[in-house]
Amino acid sequence: MNTNQKELIKATVPILRTNGNDLITYFYQRMLSNNPELKNIFNMANQANGKQQNALSGAVLAYAENIENPSVLINTLKSIGNKHVSLNIQPEQYDIVGNHLIGSIKEVLGDLATTELIDAWTCAYNELAQIMIGIEAEMYQKTNNKKGGWKGWRTFIISKIVKESDEINSFYLKPEDNKEIADFYPGQYISVSAFIPELGHKQPRQYSLSSYSNNEYYRISVKKEISQNTTPDGIVSNALHNKKEGDVIEVSAPAGLFFADPEAKNPLVLVSGGVGLTPMMSMVETNKNALQKNQTVWIHSCRNENVHAFKETIEKLNNENTWLTSFVFYETLPESETNAIEGRIDLHQIKEEILIADAKYYICGPAIFIKVQYQSLVALGVNRENILYEEFGPQLLSLN
Repeated sequence: MNTNQKELIKATVPILRTNGNDLITYFYQRMLSNNPELKNIFNMANQANGKQQNALSGAVLAYAENIENPSVLINTLKSIGNKHVSLNIQPEQYDIVGNHLIGSIKEVLGDLATTELIDAWTCAYNELAQIMIGIEAEMYQKTNNKKGGWKGWRTFIISKIVKESDEINSFYLKPEDNKEIADFYPGQYISVSAFIPELGHKQPRQYSLSSYSNNEYYRISVKKEISQNTTPDGIVSNALHNKKEGDVIEVSAPAGLFFADPEAKNPLVLVSGGVGLTPMMSMVETNKNALQKNQTVWIHSCRNENVHAFKETIEKLNNENTWLTSFVFYETLPESETNAIEGRIDLHQIKEEILIADAKYYICGPAIFIKVQYQSLVALGVNRENILYEEFGPQLLSLN
């Protein structure tokens, strides 16, 4: 891009701040109408609730604001790249997106969309697309070269289903071809793709791996989301909960930047809300099998005892191992005796236990939960560089 084009991009920042979401909403409508095959890739629930539009409009704004030095967004781009690789996004699909994005800019801005502005945004998009294609090509190559790795979708069999709570079932997935599967870091996820008859097409979803890495199976633990309206919220989780042992499902190789390095010796402080405990379960199981047994403090919050997945497993680990200390917060306490604390997580209440030298802090749960816990850790003096978080769904938070 030349200097004049960069200035034109920066000049659109005020428009993106005020009308960016309208532009992106129009873009998605345009693209999915003209290329309905992409409904197999895009999460239509997040289209219905507007989260995908908010995430992309925020990303476009961030790119425009940093057009002079887009390298500052590299960590965000790598995170997006991981999602794209897990969905088997191909380079030619960037052309489809680009054509509809530029077409949307023309149609929404009308007379404001001068030839020079359209040329500038076309150049900007093409440069960003090439960055993303390069990032993803490297990820594809790395995954494909890994022992047991593969590219794209692979058929797995649901070998076992275990009820973990009133809402959460664990699904043990084994490859149909009985060949090796790729290992993963504790905290990473896989994508699964299932045909949804009500929609008439496939829908992919990312689910955190909830076990330690092994060469026999992957385990995901899925909350059955109950929709309160006519949008397709929870339609994939409900489809999974309706599946039986022996059913098949398509799976992509493990991906994600939210993980604990099994070789690191840092203490771990894990903060989870609801089904956000799934990647933490992988971290704890991995630590159990590690030689160094890193000091671990796990703080978990959920509505009540009945929806607390892996409750007995964690209690047993906590009682049998000195390296693990766990705290549980229930909004509603059971009538029976319990060690749980009533209410929602208050990290200041247990600051002596969680302020540990050289610790790495991991947060997972709903967006508002992550934001509150993140701000609490910062207020307690924890360095932002030592705080990592996983936001399920489109990236709406930019706390770091």
